Amino acid sequence: MYAEERQRTIVNLAMRFDRVAVTELAHRFGVTTETIRRDLDVLNRRGILRRVHGGAVPAENVRLVETAVAEREPAFSAQKARIGQAALAFLPSGDGSTVLIDSGTTTARFAAALGGGQEHTIVTNSVPIASQLAQLQNGPVHLLGGRVRGLTQATVGGETVEALGRLHCDVVFLGTNGLTPTHGLSTPDPDEAAVKRAMVRSARRKVVLADSSKVGATLLISFASLSDIDVLVTDSGLPEADRQQLVNEGLEVVVA
Repeated sequence: MYAEERQRTIVNLAMRFDRVAVTELAHRFGVTTETIRRDLDVLNRRGILRRVHGGAVPAENVRLVETAVAEREPAFSAQKARIGQAALAFLPSGDGSTVLIDSGTTTARFAAALGGGQEHTIVTNSVPIASQLAQLQNGPVHLLGGRVRGLTQATVGGETVEALGRLHCDVVFLGTNGLTPTHGLSTPDPDEAAVKRAMVRSARRKVVLADSSKVGATLLISFASLSDIDVLVTDSGLPEADRQQLVNEGLEVVVA
């Protein structure tokens, strides 16, 4: 596991349980306590967690934390690749269908898994995904207008939301920063949340692509409840108790 992967999982655990302990984390990840202390020191310097005796607690601004696409890309790469491949099963049958793809590193893996020769109409707010698919797809690829947010390389803002309001797509493949039964799907940025909310309204079927570290995490702004979503595609790191809870909430959970 990359250090970035481990640190993000530590943050999500702290957000979920309000505290993490060095010894428990070392056992969980199979690393030394010194490695965990270095992780916590990094997160403390970044203002994400606050070091306390024996562990760390969330900093006050933890629910505002967001990292750039380039920083997130290496994290959980194998899991994201499997998720992207498994999500192909939810593409609508028949050429000419409309597919809406959210920005994000996991949805980018799904876009890569699409390969060439598809006849679907693709709509996305992700500049990298649009660029990639425009070179591969037989069907048209539409990039939603709006302000390009440098951190995520996604178009956001009123223009983007307005354009989505005029669409009705067969399926949307969504990313999320956090997912819990109580807070639903969440993200730290209000502009990103507004676009994601509009995407949920603009599609008949909603499929969320999220690695298991996102489950249990709560970020600042909720953009959808679990009842708004049809399917979660995640990885085998999801604890069985969490999977069952999501199933009990009415969500179809696919473990890739």
